Amino acid sequence: EREAIKWFKPVSGQFKIYYKDGIHHREYLPDFVAELDYRVIMVETKARRDMTDTLVESKAEAAKKWCVNATDYLIRNGGKPWEYILIAHDDVHENRDLKGFASIM
Repeated sequence: EREAIKWFKPVSGQFKIYYKDGIHHREYLPDFVAELDYRVIMVETKARRDMTDTLVESKAEAAKKWCVNATDYLIRNGGKPWEYILIAHDDVHENRDLKGFASIM
């Protein structure tokens, strides 16, 4: 991401985001996280056919809740808000940046 101040691929245990998969609670790792000027964005890309899959939706809800909690804390303590976006793989093009995705989400 050319607009990012920094970005990284999270590793296991870094965020402690858990989603429900049947009777199990599994760890969710987004594809990457990018820090922009005024926010931090947690990004997941999926095949368009998987965008409404139950597990994808469960992971997205868990990540959104995590971002709300992180934002609440960080805004009170001088940090940036967090946002989660789920992007269909065929919407990813060289001429689109994360700011564009975030502004339409």
